[in-house]
Amino acid sequence: MELTSARWRKSTRSGPDGGNCVEVADNLPGLVAVRDSKDPTGPVLAFLPTAWRTFVAHLPIHP
Repeated sequence: MELTSARWRKSTRSGPDGGNCVEVADNLPGLVAVRDSKDPTGPVLAFLPTAWRTFVAHLPIHP
């Protein structure tokens, strides 16, 4: 999986302390990549864009 052009971003809900965060790269053709922000050279999960949209649509909203 080629990720050199990935533009990683954190959730706007991520705190400033760098805690339990994930980063998402959704600028890649045909996939959405997800990684642990504390381990940027570690493993990456890859999803089809439709699967990612379905996952995000079903997340609970917390104030």
